[in-house]
Amino acid sequence: MQAVSVPQRRSQWMTEVIGAIGFIQRNYYLTKRYFLWEIVWLVYTTGNAMSIGFIGVAIDSQTDTNRLTTYLLIGALVWSYLSMIFDILSETVAWERWEGTIEYTFMSPVSRTTHLLGTSVYAVLYGIVRTAIIFVIFNIFFDLSISNANFAGALLVLAVCSISLIGFGMMTAVMPLISPEKGQQVTMIVGSILLLISGVYYPIDVLPGWMQQLARLSPVTYALRGIRAALLDGTPTSDLWGNIWPLLIIGAVTVPAGLMIFSAGERFAKRTGRLKRNG
Repeated sequence: MQAVSVPQRRSQWMTEVIGAIGFIQRNYYLTKRYFLWEIVWLVYTTGNAMSIGFIGVAIDSQTDTNRLTTYLLIGALVWSYLSMIFDILSETVAWERWEGTIEYTFMSPVSRTTHLLGTSVYAVLYGIVRTAIIFVIFNIFFDLSISNANFAGALLVLAVCSISLIGFGMMTAVMPLISPEKGQQVTMIVGSILLLISGVYYPIDVLPGWMQQLARLSPVTYALRGIRAALLDGTPTSDLWGNIWPLLIIGAVTVPAGLMIFSAGERFAKRTGRLKRNG
């Protein structure tokens, strides 16, 4: 009996090992199939790690703890609002797939402009409510250095930047249409790149020169610079124009471009049968 049972146990053990190797091989081929997307995902992870490093560099150059705390919290607050707008727009397609309504939405007698702009208005309204709640919580737990703040100027900069982020969100929202398997990850990666180069938690001066050039293409850079000037230093609204006009130009370019890119992606998805696919 023992002589028979030992080989049987070994046989079962080998079967499990072979099965495990099979799953390893399957996942290897999946990674190989989407290798370019894996590289993009690596960029996302690296960007997040680098952001933490640049925070350390920025902190080393600051001496006023209260001002530094306020500086960081303003960055967190503004990024929370702007990333919410970006995320809601960029996840439009993913949400429709999760709910099983994507085909109905894309077949409805409504223009894609109306669809995306309606989503944008909701994103702005929801972001305002969410940001107001976070701001109240910040005031409860921290002594913010905003005694001379120009709130009207800060809100104006934030409103103009919202338009620019809407354009970016529309452009990235097309990725889940083009690639149902990995497209949603790209939206997260774009967000992490904006977080890295825009000076959310540190001045862009601590970045390498080539990254500072990229920062000038990000609307978040100008929004943070203007809002911090208004809240920390009480800069008059008229003096914030240097941060407002780049946002107007970026918005004028990205919103029409976002609509065109999304429409082109929609036609491609319908033609190739990717609209309803999940993976």
